[in-house]
Amino acid sequence: MSNLDLVEEIHEPVSSFKPMELYVFVDPLNPECWEMQGVIRKLQIEYGHYFSMRIVLSTQLLNLNKTILSANIETDNLTHPVLPSVAIKAAELQGKRSGNRFLHKLQEHLFLQSKDVSSYSVLLEIAEEAELDQEEFKLDFHSVHTAKAFQCDLKITREMEINEVPSIVFFNECIEDEGVKVSGLYSYDVYQTILQEMMGEESLNRQTPPSLDDLFTKYSTMATREIASIYNISEQTAECELKKQVLQQKLERICMPKETLWKVK
Repeated sequence: MSNLDLVEEIHEPVSSFKPMELYVFVDPLNPECWEMQGVIRKLQIEYGHYFSMRIVLSTQLLNLNKTILSANIETDNLTHPVLPSVAIKAAELQGKRSGNRFLHKLQEHLFLQSKDVSSYSVLLEIAEEAELDQEEFKLDFHSVHTAKAFQCDLKITREMEINEVPSIVFFNECIEDEGVKVSGLYSYDVYQTILQEMMGEESLNRQTPPSLDDLFTKYSTMATREIASIYNISEQTAECELKKQVLQQKLERICMPKETLWKVK
């Protein structure tokens, strides 16, 4: 477990029952799944005490070519559209948060830096940025356990009849009740309303967002639009506050071609 994981464990609420479970179906190469991240983070910050969440990879590939995962082939120059999903499952074997962090870094490389994340060599770079154990990651990448975990995600996708990504299926604590499936990407208030209706309450206890310092302890890299959404302020106001953090040498500004990111210094 990395230092980042240990810090996140500290900030995670001590054991409490969560009556809801969310299955979030994503394809890491889909741009709307990248946009969904901001919605999910805000939902976790405000209502994470009500639900647990599982990320399910729904890569649109008919078959996983097992020869790709063979440890006997030369992989340094290997490129294949299934590799990002395999890499995410390999990262998850180092912990759920490691997997989520790797997924986030992978999407940054793809959508903000236009890098070829289907390249094995680029995936190794991402694993290093995500502070994964490199040797363990390489071994897990070729592991049968990783292939089975990915196949399990694809099976869940078929069984729940997920035909569009991103999709979220909401389940409550009553196992007899069917889940509520929301296909596609919607505004934050749609997911908030569904959560409230499934909880059967007139209003939910919304948690106050943490300070910027605490927020960047949990999410080491964030975009201006995400910060603005979480604190319900304009992007201009968010940028002013973030610039103050830069002057205090707490954050570093990263100007990407398509978006501005802020990360812990």
